[in-house]
Amino acid sequence: MQYITPDLCDAHPEVQVVEPMFANFGGRDSFGGEIVTIKCHEDNSVVKAQADQPGQGKVMVVDGGGSLRRAMLGDMVAAQAAKNGWEGIIIYGCVRDVDVLQEIDLGVQALASHPMKTDKHNIGQLNVVVQFGGVTFRPGEFVYADNNGIIVSTTALSMPE
Repeated sequence: MQYITPDLCDAHPEVQVVEPMFANFGGRDSFGGEIVTIKCHEDNSVVKAQADQPGQGKVMVVDGGGSLRRAMLGDMVAAQAAKNGWEGIIIYGCVRDVDVLQEIDLGVQALASHPMKTDKHNIGQLNVVVQFGGVTFRPGEFVYADNNGIIVSTTALSMPE
C-alpha cells in the first residue's frame, strides 16, 4: 500500500511525527505497519534474527543509538527481510550497500550510510520501548514512512479518500 504521510497527518492530527533526520534508502518509497522494536548498539545480531522471521504487516524499528560508526543493515539482511514479508526497517543508525538496497522491495530509512559492518556479539533487546527523534516507539503500535517523513500512531491508519 502507498502511504502519504502529509495526508495521514491531516486526517489524524494526533499522530507523533519523528524529527526530520532520516533518508530513504530502500526500494519502497513508502511503507507502514505494526512496530517491532530492537534496541542494540553497533551489533545487528538481533536485526538479522528478526529478518529471518515472518514480517507481513510489520516494520522493524531499530534503535542503534544514532551511531554513525557502523552499518546496522546491509543488502543480505535486507533481502532476507523482504523475502520474509517485512514492510520496512527504520534504523536510528546507518546502513550500507545502498545501491543494492534501492533494488530490494523493502522500505528502509536510516540516518546515513557507512561501509563498515557491525560486530556480532548477540547483544540487543527485542520489543522494548525505544525513543529517538522526539518520538516514543512502542511494540504493537504503528509507524508509517515516506519521503516526507515518519509518523507513529497508537492505532492502524488507512489513507483518507
